[in-house]
Amino acid sequence: MRPLRYAINVTLDGCCHHEAGLPPDEESMRFWTAEMERSDALLYGRVTYEMMDSAWRRPASGVWPDWMDEWEIPFAEAIDRTKKHVVSSTLKRVDWNAELVVGDLAATVERLKQQPGEGLSVGGVRLPLTLAERGLIDEYVFVVHPVVAGHGPRLLDGLPERLELDLVDRHEFRSGVSVQRYRPIDADKEERRSHE
Repeated sequence: MRPLRYAINVTLDGCCHHEAGLPPDEESMRFWTAEMERSDALLYGRVTYEMMDSAWRRPASGVWPDWMDEWEIPFAEAIDRTKKHVVSSTLKRVDWNAELVVGDLAATVERLKQQPGEGLSVGGVRLPLTLAERGLIDEYVFVVHPVVAGHGPRLLDGLPERLELDLVDRHEFRSGVSVQRYRPIDADKEERRSHE
């Protein structure tokens, strides 16, 4: 079974708008490229799919745009070739190595997780909230920026129940950005712990 990982940039006050943190640098792009390469497929909502498509799709000419730094190209190549599953009630069709998710979301995600491979990755704000509510996310990767945004969409805002996580890895970039990797604490394991 391949795990579903939710990885996102987030500020100290929980804002996860894509422009709220520090601008990407070589170190952060190496990290995001490695995360992308750990994924056999991506699961996006419409907003994230369209945003990533506009920024990272290889142009028809095959030549990456001039604005892209050399150290961004490995990420662009990785996301461009990765299979994408798009959850949307408004899009009628998708391309860019993508297919629309139709029918029951939880059943589809469970089916995708049962397929062989290294892992699935989910991005965005609203779709991960829905998946977290249903207990479908196996790993949370928060890339915490030393910034207070003061406004914007908040990480898993509206989650109806408390989500307890176990810190399994942590490292810092030279910029002060901290990568924190968590796994949900299994409710059965937690209950066994409380009886010891």
